[in-house]
Amino acid sequence: MYFFTFLAVFLLLRRLISSTQGSPAFFKWKQWLNITSWVTVGLAFSISGFVNDKVAGLAAAFYLWIVLVYIYKEPEFFPFRSFLYPVIPFAVITFLSAIVDLILPEFYEKWENYWSTALLAAFVWNFANWVNANKQQKALEYERQQRLQEEQQNKIISARKEELEVLVAQRTAEITKQKEELELAVKELQTTQAQLIQQEKLASLGELTAGIAHEIQNPLNFVNNFSEINMELLDELQHEIDQGNLNEVKLIAKDIVDNERKIIQHGKRADNIVKGMLQHSRASVGEKQLTDINALASEYLRLSYHGLRAKDKNFNSALQTDLTPDLIKIEVVPQDIGRVLLNLFNNAFYAVAEKKKKLNGTFNPTVTVSTREQNGQIEIRVRDNGTGIPENVKNKIFQPFFTTKPSGKGTGLGLSICNDIITKGHGGTMDINTIEGEFSEFILRLPRRNG
Repeated sequence: MYFFTFLAVFLLLRRLISSTQGSPAFFKWKQWLNITSWVTVGLAFSISGFVNDKVAGLAAAFYLWIVLVYIYKEPEFFPFRSFLYPVIPFAVITFLSAIVDLILPEFYEKWENYWSTALLAAFVWNFANWVNANKQQKALEYERQQRLQEEQQNKIISARKEELEVLVAQRTAEITKQKEELELAVKELQTTQAQLIQQEKLASLGELTAGIAHEIQNPLNFVNNFSEINMELLDELQHEIDQGNLNEVKLIAKDIVDNERKIIQHGKRADNIVKGMLQHSRASVGEKQLTDINALASEYLRLSYHGLRAKDKNFNSALQTDLTPDLIKIEVVPQDIGRVLLNLFNNAFYAVAEKKKKLNGTFNPTVTVSTREQNGQIEIRVRDNGTGIPENVKNKIFQPFFTTKPSGKGTGLGLSICNDIITKGHGGTMDINTIEGEFSEFILRLPRRNG
């Protein structure tokens, strides 16, 4: 049975090695414990070659007690004394069994089965404690590794948190700056509105300014809404940073960047509107006078055509006039009506030029102007055989800032100003006939007034 005694010593020493890891005792006693454990294995297999089994059993019992006492008395092993307690019953039975077997062999042989059973039970109990302790040790080691991973992850999160806090501060500063710039733009807009009203270049300028203010409110509303959303997202971002939810933080940061782009987009839109208002403020302050509409139409048709030819030498278009002879003169502001005609002619030439590009030279551009007197009104028609206007946007073309031209080609103010000049400045009407891809025709009707 001495083999089990050496095995008990071996298991005790190996348990101490695994349990002391990370403690001061581990670094001092690791080598001694390791050597002693393997010496124990060597003794278990070699001692029978030197002495008989009885002496070997007694030697093994003494060896076990020497190890137990040494470990118990060593101060650095004090935290691990609990490991010795399960071994003591086995050590006591082993020692008594070896003494009795050596001194009273007949008595031992008579009760040998009981001694063997007691030894086996004590060893099994010791081994069970060793197995259980080993499981607990593995569980503790797993928890320790988990804590190390958590600490490492916390360090990463902390570093990322600092980076995100810097990013949040930068985004907040950008939003604040943009808000201040927009507030300044609003103040400039208000100043421009006041100047427009004071100048009173058109009789209906107050209504026009109100309409423009309505249009400018849309991009400003977008800017304010996205700014408020970003402020809420920044609060949510800070919360997610504190929680360590990196994936959610990335999604929120992406939303903030997308909103920033929208703020910039609508801010530029507001800037274009302000510039367009300044164009409104340049309206003529001239007085109405008797004007030859035929001469005015012919003059501005040529002016528009040659102006476009100066920009593009390759541009050509047929010019047709159908002017009623001896058309009565009417009271208008010639600069304003000229501005309307110039805008319509420019649009007509642009439309036929675009259609010619699409048809690759198989198209003959034509712009026509005609005049006549009908039902006490002077009617002016400007027609082109260009790209036409889609039916679904025809009702919007006189709205301020609406344009069918590509971005950068028009502000959407030209027809709006023309419509105001004709309807509010001269009491007339302005209509349109069009078929997409075939033609557009603007019809101006001005009341006849004798000077």
